[in-house]
Amino acid sequence: MKQRLKLQALIEISLFAALGLIFDLLIPFRMPQGGSISLAMLPIFVMAYRHGLKGGLATGALVGTLQLLFGAYIFTPVQFLLDYTFAYGVVGMAGLFAGQVKRAAKDEAKKTLVVYLVLGALLGSLLRYGAHVLSGIVFFAQYAEGPVVAYSFAYNMTYMLPSFLVSAVVLVLLFVSAPRFATLATRDVR
Repeated sequence: MKQRLKLQALIEISLFAALGLIFDLLIPFRMPQGGSISLAMLPIFVMAYRHGLKGGLATGALVGTLQLLFGAYIFTPVQFLLDYTFAYGVVGMAGLFAGQVKRAAKDEAKKTLVVYLVLGALLGSLLRYGAHVLSGIVFFAQYAEGPVVAYSFAYNMTYMLPSFLVSAVVLVLLFVSAPRFATLATRDVR
């Protein structure tokens, strides 16, 4: 049974990473030096709540790495890792709240569920934002209009704040209307 659950987790990680990439490609708005408002973090959050920290980190790192194939802004290998693999990987830190999300969903405690969903999304989004800010300071300083640090904070906020808000709203709607997303359907695994 344990091997089947691991296989289920790997399949879900792969599918949700592909979904994250698709969500990133279906973007309504792209920033001139990179970054976009999208739902790419949503599948990472779902996997983080379903499979915990490992599932979230793996899904996020895979989403970021897959972006290499679809028009990533790459200047150095370190910048790619920081802006893509690491930045999306740390979105999976929302998995720190997986236990609380599962418990709240099971107990039908909707207010508690909303709080932990938003806290996890905020944590993952802030960590991704931090990675992009650092990358902006180190690798994109030549584009700064004024002080580099302030520019990087402001520039990355223009797409990260809306991405967080949209993802958090969809997460709440998804998990409150269908709390079963927080649990694994082991009865279907044979």
